[in-house]
Amino acid sequence: DSVLMPAEQFGSACSAIPKDGPGSFQGMAQDPVATAASNNPALSTLVAAVKQAGLVDTLNGLKGVTVFAPTNDAFAKIPKADLDKVLADKATLTKILTYHVVPKSLTTTDLANGSFDTVEKAKLTTMGSGTDFTIGSGGAKVVCGNVKTANATVYIIDSVLMPPAN
Repeated sequence: DSVLMPAEQFGSACSAIPKDGPGSFQGMAQDPVATAASNNPALSTLVAAVKQAGLVDTLNGLKGVTVFAPTNDAFAKIPKADLDKVLADKATLTKILTYHVVPKSLTTTDLANGSFDTVEKAKLTTMGSGTDFTIGSGGAKVVCGNVKTANATVYIIDSVLMPPAN
């Protein structure tokens, strides 16, 4: 039974993170979250969506937040026509992206059985333990967790989270 150190990254996709340079764990820790993500090749679709929504400065300006960052593969699960429609609709895109941000720093202890208000204002539930966590009602899995950036803790996930319909 191994206890994770709070600063330790975990998850199957962590091995895909570059070992050095701006996209490495060390490099990402130097930059605010949107900039850090832009240096990670596995997050290029997310970065394009953030740019499209005009949220780069917003995300980089937040302090002590948690970002659930869907991988390119997560976005690829959405049918292309649907994804293109969302990318063209700034209001919907902003709602979806801000649903991935919790305005406080969450540890794995917090994620074990949590319910958090997001920047989008809807609740996001989390559950799990150790290195196995599920985020949101759609069952997104954390594939690389506890990634630190200058202003956020990032949990890279395998599905795009959809805010509940109001």
